[in-house]
Amino acid sequence: MDSHRLGTSGLSVSELVLGCMSFGDPGRGPHEWTLDEESSRPLIRAALEAGITTLDTADYYSAGSSEEIVGRAVADFARRDEVVIATKVFFPTGDGPNSRGLSRKHIMSAIDASLTRLGTDYVDLYQIHRFDPDVPVEETMEALHDVVKAGKVRYLGASSMWTWQFATMQFTADLHGWTRFVSMQDQYNLIQREEEREMHPFALDQGIGVLPWSPLARGRLTRPAGETTARSETDAMTARMYRQDAESDNTIIETVAEIADKRGVSRAQVALAWVRQQSAVTAPIVGATKTGHLDDAVASLDVALDADELTALEAPYTPREPEGF
Repeated sequence: MDSHRLGTSGLSVSELVLGCMSFGDPGRGPHEWTLDEESSRPLIRAALEAGITTLDTADYYSAGSSEEIVGRAVADFARRDEVVIATKVFFPTGDGPNSRGLSRKHIMSAIDASLTRLGTDYVDLYQIHRFDPDVPVEETMEALHDVVKAGKVRYLGASSMWTWQFATMQFTADLHGWTRFVSMQDQYNLIQREEEREMHPFALDQGIGVLPWSPLARGRLTRPAGETTARSETDAMTARMYRQDAESDNTIIETVAEIADKRGVSRAQVALAWVRQQSAVTAPIVGATKTGHLDDAVASLDVALDADELTALEAPYTPREPEGF
């Protein structure tokens, strides 16, 4: 599998990023559909063996158990220097008022806790999981700069927020000579394309790599419209998303299916191929709870959609409110 530079930074990531929210103790945290360690390890190992050497997790996933599972798997199945580990900070990791957000206090505590759970001396890409309106941007950016200078973090990234918020943080870092973000992890797929309006042009202008989450719209692009899964029935966030324009969504889903059938490939391969062919995208983040999910993701690397297929997939889209912030 090839690798791509993350924006204009010196960091290279694999063509696909393994999303690790699916790995975690089902008894810890809000995601009862996650896989325990015994079930997670074979998937992580298979991903590494397939060349997916970039793994994305967060301190919030399954109350930290995702980081623990990922850290032990990397130690057992890979050389640390050959793997890119990305994790995140923002969401609550405890009950206290300082156990969340992007304050200096929380960032300094959170990075140390993540390093302990991951069993590593450094994180390759440390991402803010969301924007924190309650903390001065200067406080957050200086704290992030300090964890980089302390050698605990190699690069900084961000996740879903308004473009003006991201720009404010980026230019604050520039004004003070602090470490700037090299990546944006945002929700982007065929039925949620609002990031094309401002975030992606800004990323291209600023040399920022884009790592889309939910490139399959939480599985909606891989199955007939209306069909549900255990995750879609129990994940509170999923239940709130993709409800604004069912007619447009259904047309897009049907078009994905038609192109997949014509090509003799899966729907997932078509949907992932579309994301990968967008100019701002560095690498999509793919989740997996079955080996077939990994197989589809890897196979999608061989799918190149032509101009007519791209037009057919994009034509039914209608504007909608951004989701997932």
